[in-house]
Amino acid sequence: MAKPPHHHATATIRAGKRARIGASLDITSAGLLAIGGLVSAILLSTAVLVRVAVREGGKAKAIQR
Repeated sequence: MAKPPHHHATATIRAGKRARIGASLDITSAGLLAIGGLVSAILLSTAVLVRVAVREGGKAKAIQR
């Protein structure tokens, strides 16, 4: 069985002359798809939570008075 192809990314952040942070990532296409699904689910659930909080926030203020 053949190994699935990997995607490779490298990033380096520099601050000034001496400070440097580097990161490297190897991921398969399936892993990339899974991450995309998780991010989509998080963004969709956040939108729903914000809408409910705004809608319910108005009712909560009326009850507190």
